[in-house]
Amino acid sequence: MTQASSHLRRLLLGSALLLSSLAQAQTTFDVIGPHEYELPVGFEPFNVFVQYAYVQRNNRKFDTDGDRVKGSGSTTIVGLSKYVRFWTPESNPNIGLAYEVIVPEISVRDHRANTQASGIGDPLTGFAIWYKPTPDSTLGFQSFIQIPAGGSDVSDTNWKNLSSVLWDVRLTDRLGWTADAGFVFQGEKTDGTRPGTSFHTNQRLGYRATPLLEPFVAVDYERSAKTSTVAGSHVLDAGLGLMLHTFDNQSITLRYSKSVSGENHAANNSFNLKYAYVW
Repeated sequence: MTQASSHLRRLLLGSALLLSSLAQAQTTFDVIGPHEYELPVGFEPFNVFVQYAYVQRNNRKFDTDGDRVKGSGSTTIVGLSKYVRFWTPESNPNIGLAYEVIVPEISVRDHRANTQASGIGDPLTGFAIWYKPTPDSTLGFQSFIQIPAGGSDVSDTNWKNLSSVLWDVRLTDRLGWTADAGFVFQGEKTDGTRPGTSFHTNQRLGYRATPLLEPFVAVDYERSAKTSTVAGSHVLDAGLGLMLHTFDNQSITLRYSKSVSGENHAANNSFNLKYAYVW
């Protein structure tokens, strides 16, 4: 194993680039954790498996005036299974590349009607590219296609493109900032509605308190444009989390997230889990 590859495995305990939200209450890519984009260059190829999961209670939502009102009362459980292949091109070892495939597993339970919908959601696939402007920072770009091939009960029924800029800065030997900002472009759904283009940003600030424990704060924001068939919306979420650096090639990240403000959007009230394995 090269020095760069060994360094990567220590840094990417829980990282592996991105993910789209699959429930209305979640903001795009809010599954990311600390070190998500702390990526190396000049390394031997390697693989990452990540399992994301969250439980969301849809008890409240924001109306057109931005007030919290009664929500559907349903419970959404989502799993996101992701495989990523990382490599550096021989022609330019100062650049890193990754290709990934993400398969969602979704279950929505309506407690009032005592019904449940579940199945495999719309899969995502795409790439990321990055370089290191300085030894302690990373800057890159990622783009994914979401394919409307999921189960009929849980598919969004439209194509999506999720593209964003990503960055990571190690501010000190203990303090780190990882974040992204981008857009989601959507096609028309089978029911004739066409969601507007949305902007999102996800911010994580973590402090490595001990070799095992890294508490962090999370801020997620999303704004969707109005169209002739769908109202515009926005939401601001805040969260607290803890990343457990359990082994050199594994990590577990826990986070609670709650909406602070919004409009025409479900209110986030979710517990989030992330497990990553590098080999």
